[in-house]
Amino acid sequence: MRSDLAKALIDAIPLATILVGADERVQAANAEADKLLGPGVRGRHFIAVLRQPAVLDVIEGCLRDGSAATARYLTSVGAQDVTYKVSARHVPDAGALICFEDVTHMEQAVQMRRDFVANVSHELRTPLTALMGFVETLRGPAREDAAARERFLGIMEREANRMNRLVGDLLSLSHVESEERVRPTARVDLCGLVRSTSHSLAPLAKDAGVALMLDLPEDGFDIAADSDQLRQVLINLTENAIKYSGRGSTVTVSVTSPVYQPRLRSDGTQLTVRDSGLGIDAIHIPRLTERFYRADSHRSREMGGTGLGLAIVKHIINRHRGRMRITSEKGQGTTVSVLLPIG
Repeated sequence: MRSDLAKALIDAIPLATILVGADERVQAANAEADKLLGPGVRGRHFIAVLRQPAVLDVIEGCLRDGSAATARYLTSVGAQDVTYKVSARHVPDAGALICFEDVTHMEQAVQMRRDFVANVSHELRTPLTALMGFVETLRGPAREDAAARERFLGIMEREANRMNRLVGDLLSLSHVESEERVRPTARVDLCGLVRSTSHSLAPLAKDAGVALMLDLPEDGFDIAADSDQLRQVLINLTENAIKYSGRGSTVTVSVTSPVYQPRLRSDGTQLTVRDSGLGIDAIHIPRLTERFYRADSHRSREMGGTGLGLAIVKHIINRHRGRMRITSEKGQGTTVSVLLPIG
């Protein structure tokens, strides 16, 4: 094969690709390979270019006996670790063709799945262990102790309810994720939805000693939304504000009239839930929408939180093509702002 044709073929490959000749030197490299390995790789020995033993073994084996093999090549771009799948294929009378496929997203997905299973197992194990312990106690030492039995049954009920909430949130999260790419088309009266949701949460606010206020435009309007999911967003954000702002604080739910929103590049409205509570340390804010992440794990569990609420909210907002922003300062309260397109 003519060298110019071989170069053109290598340049046309969309993956980072190099050709290692029989003399074990890099004969050709495309533009993607230059970005990954640097522009000065041509003519250099492949060992000097690729220093990771697993990759070197694959290339040596391909050059020696023509065997096809793969390996992982690890590098970093800025502060992010990047993983490549390296494939070596024998080219008769030319050497070995080495391709680098970026599989970082697949590695991250696998790790997220492992973390998710581990977190679910941990969240379920705690109440299950408590239930098993109390069942054993009720069958043994507390069999005839009526007062202890009543107290233990109350704790068992709370733990069972906690597991039920967790399973419910897991099912809800799965449902929301499955519909995330399907944009809602039904028309919903946003202000009416805010009023009805706030009315249903008024007893919770009263018991918590929190003033629940509304700030809504006089003229109502409709938006394209899933009514049940948007109600879920309102309930989650308002409940969080009521539960964690503290007695004597104020929670305000506001909606703005539709105007052009640059972040949406279309007309939209801003839904805001603001509290005057203790606030959240800035270090926690970027991770609040992660599954099972809690700024205060002990307090969250005491309040009955599962650690999935804001993750569900994030996916619902994504489905509605909206934007969410959380701002907070210690001692100054927390504000969650949600931009929603009108159409």
